[in-house]
Amino acid sequence: MTSDIVNAFVPGTAARAKGTPGGPLAGLSFAAKDLFDVAGHRTGAGSPDWGRSDPVMPDRHAWAVQTLLDAGADLVGKTVTDEVSLGILGESAFDGTPLNSRAPDRVPGGSSSGSAAAVAAGLCDTAIGTDTGGSVRVPASFCGLYGIRPTHGRLPLDGMMPQAPSSDTTGWFARDAATFARVTATMLGEPIPRDLPSRLVIAVDAFGFADPETALALLPLLDRLSALIGDTREDLLAPPGLSVWGRAQRTLQPAEAYATFKDWLDRDNPRMAFNVARGLVMGSMISESDLGWARLMRQEARARLTHLLPPGTILAMPTTPFPAPLKGLPLSQQNPIRERILCLAAHGGLAGFPQVSIPGAEVDGLPVGLSILAARGADAQLVAIAQALEDKT
Repeated sequence: MTSDIVNAFVPGTAARAKGTPGGPLAGLSFAAKDLFDVAGHRTGAGSPDWGRSDPVMPDRHAWAVQTLLDAGADLVGKTVTDEVSLGILGESAFDGTPLNSRAPDRVPGGSSSGSAAAVAAGLCDTAIGTDTGGSVRVPASFCGLYGIRPTHGRLPLDGMMPQAPSSDTTGWFARDAATFARVTATMLGEPIPRDLPSRLVIAVDAFGFADPETALALLPLLDRLSALIGDTREDLLAPPGLSVWGRAQRTLQPAEAYATFKDWLDRDNPRMAFNVARGLVMGSMISESDLGWARLMRQEARARLTHLLPPGTILAMPTTPFPAPLKGLPLSQQNPIRERILCLAAHGGLAGFPQVSIPGAEVDGLPVGLSILAARGADAQLVAIAQALEDKT
């Protein structure tokens, strides 16, 4: 296994595979979050009991893993994840917290924490993760990486452990825009276009929701983006309120997660960190009336983003409201931090539009990302913008 200097890889595993020679990603290495099946290796999902609950060893790779191998990239390991992907900070009670090499005393972001940490530390060129409520976008911001949440439903999720299927996606990270574009072209099965969108919407409510220092740090990157696109205007991302969208996602996602894991919980009574167990218990108690309200809010969110993002338009917003928080905070301090993060990430699971987090800003030396969103299916155009911005630095 690649020397693990940041606790990014699952302890005791050596999941490796060579890519197909001569493919478009030949020469690149990648890692896979431990929610993706790798043939001959149990999928552990960040839990000491999950892998033992299923006696069947995977005999084939997950679609995302196989796609990268077929394109020539080499798999170098499976990476740490928050327990059964139920986390946004990246602190693992069982496998240890991966080191955020850009901010060593801070969390890496979760639940794709190990994948982000491995890429940030240079242990691999790219890594796949999952994003249900922000689990690629948030670690990308905290670790200073490019990260993508593709259009929901666009990519096959075969061999990827589900959490909340109406929000689950595969995503990936890279340190530079060129690698990010190569990987994205392979995963999406289409080239990265040269043409850029012609209109930019700045989500003023999202910038207002972020810490003032974060909003200020993102302005130079936002100015460069505006100069690149041209026609720029301001508007609201979420007229009902970002916290209202956040509440809707925090109603739908935990209820689906409980439905996903309830048979396992009932059968095995697995060991769990308190915060994870608490979230599943809360998911089990969500009423049908609350779910009905949240589903209506999801319809509103999709309609709103469809209106804001016709073809040729993108939207810009902070990926996270602040840089990575300190590691080891007590739960009473973690909870309000987690709530604020999820308010800025909720639209992803609710509406399913593609989003890319772009690095390039810092608050007191700590990375923060600028996100851009586009119409459903316009994923590759977002990566073209990321490339163009990097080319102009």
